Amino acid sequence: MKILYVIDRLELKYFEFNDLVTNFWLIKCFLERGHDVYITTIDMLKLKSSVACATCFKSYEKNNDIFYDKEKTVEMEIEDFRLVMFRPDPPVDLDYINASYIFDFVDRNKTFIMNDTTAVRNFNEKLHAVRFNELMPPNLVTSSKKDIIEFLNEHEEIILKPLNMCFGGGVMYLKRGDKNTAVIINSMTKNGTKLIMVQEYIKAAVNGDKRVLILGENILPYCVRKTASNDDFKFCEHNDEHVLRAELPESEAEKFKPLAKTLNSMGIYMVGLDVIDGKIIEVNVTSPCYFIREINRNFGVHVENEITDYILGATEQYFANKSLLTTAV
Repeated sequence: MKILYVIDRLELKYFEFNDLVTNFWLIKCFLERGHDVYITTIDMLKLKSSVACATCFKSYEKNNDIFYDKEKTVEMEIEDFRLVMFRPDPPVDLDYINASYIFDFVDRNKTFIMNDTTAVRNFNEKLHAVRFNELMPPNLVTSSKKDIIEFLNEHEEIILKPLNMCFGGGVMYLKRGDKNTAVIINSMTKNGTKLIMVQEYIKAAVNGDKRVLILGENILPYCVRKTASNDDFKFCEHNDEHVLRAELPESEAEKFKPLAKTLNSMGIYMVGLDVIDGKIIEVNVTSPCYFIREINRNFGVHVENEITDYILGATEQYFANKSLLTTAV
C-alpha cells in the first residue's frame, strides 16, 4: 500500500543513515515488506480548493539504508495514501496546528491517520497528562508567579516546563531559596502571561527517567532509561552513553494499561510515557521516540517488526470497522 510519513524538517535534512530515529527503522521495515513509502514535512502540505495534498519524496532502500531523491518531488492527494504516519516534532506552534488542519479535509473512509491529527492537536503532552493525575507527581498549570512560589515553598524542589516543546527544551529546575527564583519564573511565564507546567521534582530523577512504550492498548515489555547529559539535570543528548536498558515491572505495566486504553480510544495509538519512580512526568504523543536501536541492542529483539506488525494490523482493522459501519447504515 501507499504510506505517507510526515516527518520533521531537521529529520528530512539528515534522513539517510539516521538509525537513532524511530521513523528510520519503521520506514525501512515498510520498504522491506514491499510498501511504497513517501516522506514530507508540514511546510510541504497544502490545500487546493479543499483537496488536501502533499509535495513529497519517494523513499527507497539500498545497501540496508534508506534514501530519497532530493531532486525529484511528486505532488499527491493525501487521500491517495491508505496510511498517513503524522510524526513531526514539536514545538506545537501555529505552523504545527495549521498543518494538522489540512488533515481535517482528508476523507477518513479512504485514509487512516496515526496518530490522529485531531487527537494530537487536542492533546497537549504536558497539560493533558493531568487527565491521568493519579499517576503523576503533584503538579500545577499556571502563569501566576504567586501560585508557583506557593507551590515551590510547599514542595521545596520543582520543575518548570513550557507546554509546547520537546526533548527537554526550556525545562528548568528550581529549589526553594534560589536567588534566581523571580527571574526564572518571570522568564518561563513571560512575566505572568504564559501558562506553564510545574511539577514537584522527584529525587529519583538523578538516575534518569524511563521511557515506557505504548502500542494501541498494549504496553511493550521493553523500555530504556534516559540519563542526564551535558552537565544538565535532564536527558538532552541522544547517544548510547545516555540511553540504558531499564526494566518494567508487571505491576507498573498494569498501572498504565487504563491510560493506554483511553488514549487508543481517542485515536492516539503510539505513545511514549516518561516515568520516574513509577510516576508519569509526560505523555508523548506527537512523535514519540521508541529508541529502537537501543532496545534491539539491549534486549536482543527486532522491535521495529513488532511495531510494523501492529501498524499494519491496526490499519486493516480500521478499514474493516469502517466497512462494517457502512454495511450497517
